[in-house]
Amino acid sequence: MITVSDKAKEKVEKLKQEAQLDDSFRLRASVAGGGCSGLSYNLDFDDEVKPMDQEFEDKGVKVVVDMKSFLYLAGTELDFSDGLNGKGFFFNNPNATRTCGCGDSFSV
Repeated sequence: MITVSDKAKEKVEKLKQEAQLDDSFRLRASVAGGGCSGLSYNLDFDDEVKPMDQEFEDKGVKVVVDMKSFLYLAGTELDFSDGLNGKGFFFNNPNATRTCGCGDSFSV
């Protein structure tokens, strides 16, 4: 499962409202090759659920993940920070053995 912090929930809802997206749109989390640690996180809104997608809902936020990415993201919490040390979404991923300084990429 992928969970969502309260701060991430607030930000997702705000972004959906600003973009005028209806409830058919879910948050799509995925992993792609790249970044300084080897794998990068991606987030976007998507109104399509593919046959092999894993779908989760936490705190009212629907999250979809393709099966390949789910292998890297199982147990991850999506969080959001608006502090002085950086602003944006970040992943608390228990599967990551190494992350880069900016938190945008990881390795397992």
